[in-house]
Amino acid sequence: MTHFRYTLLGRLLADPMAVVAIVIISGLVLAAIFADVIAPHDFRAMNMADRFAPPSWHYWLGTDNLGRDTFSRLLQGGRIALYVAMTAVSISALIGLVLGMLAGFGPRWLDNTLLFFFDTLRAYPTIILALALAALLPRGLSTVIIVVVVTSFSEYGRVVRTQTLSLKNAEFILAERAMGASFGRIVFHHILPNVLGPFFILAAMNLPVVITIEAGMSFLGIGVPPGTPSWGATLKDGFDFIRTTPWIILSGGLPLILVTLGFTFLGEALRDQLDPKLRKGR
Repeated sequence: MTHFRYTLLGRLLADPMAVVAIVIISGLVLAAIFADVIAPHDFRAMNMADRFAPPSWHYWLGTDNLGRDTFSRLLQGGRIALYVAMTAVSISALIGLVLGMLAGFGPRWLDNTLLFFFDTLRAYPTIILALALAALLPRGLSTVIIVVVVTSFSEYGRVVRTQTLSLKNAEFILAERAMGASFGRIVFHHILPNVLGPFFILAAMNLPVVITIEAGMSFLGIGVPPGTPSWGATLKDGFDFIRTTPWIILSGGLPLILVTLGFTFLGEALRDQLDPKLRKGR
């Protein structure tokens, strides 16, 4: 039991902010996984007689302009949001990790080339680049994932590059080189473990950003196909009829607020536990 307290999970469970984050994220993930079981109605079913029905015991969050149950559609939208976020963040983080370590540990010309590449991508506003890519690619979840990967992997690359550069000339790395350690041993046994802390913190904080990008693209009509129960599509339906049915846009915005709070709290808690300077101050 004493040993568990000093593990990362044990320290997180002792942090109230981390506990709140874990509860929120676990609730959203479980709701998405068991959406078919929890949903009181078929998210595709249209009932024109009940269109724009206000929240009630029958329709917990009301219905939209086609009489579809908003709560059931939000549950299915959670699946889409988490799928896009986990897939896009995993791909962009992996690309950024590899390129960032190459830039930080490689020769100067490679570092300058990759840094110029990162800066070029970051120079374009995310939404403008997303609109441009969406116009060139077919509409669908794959396009959303590609847009997120292209617009975000450079951020991981810059963070990993900075961490690698700070470790490249550290005394323990120089000692390993003096003892004849191979490039692979230095990178995988010394550099990689020391860059994963900030890397995971950034990934946790980027998950709600990716979900927001997906929702924003769907809101603008360039994300998921029409009829797909995305959180952004729910917001669009609510915005079109906000004067008469405000509960739709409020319901669509609630999961975005929760997912942002959950992953932001988790990122802050991870930062407090993985940053040695912050841990020493406790």
